[in-house]
Amino acid sequence: MAKAGGGTSIKDALVKAEATAKEKNQEWSLKVIKLNGQMPPIDKMDSTLNTLGECEYLSLSTNNIDRIASVGALKNLKILALGRNNIKSFSGIEALSETLEQLWISYNMIDKIKGLGGMKKLEILYMAYNLVKDWAEYSKLNEIQSLEEICFFGNPIHLTFDNQDEWRTQASKRAPRLIKIDGKPTGAGPSTPE
Repeated sequence: MAKAGGGTSIKDALVKAEATAKEKNQEWSLKVIKLNGQMPPIDKMDSTLNTLGECEYLSLSTNNIDRIASVGALKNLKILALGRNNIKSFSGIEALSETLEQLWISYNMIDKIKGLGGMKKLEILYMAYNLVKDWAEYSKLNEIQSLEEICFFGNPIHLTFDNQDEWRTQASKRAPRLIKIDGKPTGAGPSTPE
């Protein structure tokens, strides 16, 4: 079912996902919602998300979403997957600052880290193949006190290095709290109180 603008609405995608789960005799839960690759694609995070307060894992990957919106009621959300969309900024993510632990947002068009600094529980950020091109932006990852792991390959800043070890060395120096960069341990460990 497509809405007037041509894309699938979140509401219609939820109805379809629930029906598919029932057809396959699978348990349907609003705690884990995967609405990936809808046809036609979802093009908007709409107010239907306000009805998903118990959701802990929401995946809207491989759609046509251009901005993060309507996530304020997702008070239990721990994992948000928005890979392979058309998102240009983190604007709107602030509403999840108290709960979000993992953000998977690779293959988008984000060039600035602005908006993530207030995330209190974000431990994992997968944002490969975006548009971050300079160390000043990359260094803003240090504002995320809880951040432990990133996936950053494919960004213009990463592509300036021929040697992956050199990339990881430089990236680790500029974000020393990180435990893992692009799937490999950095050698840093959790800090211990003195």
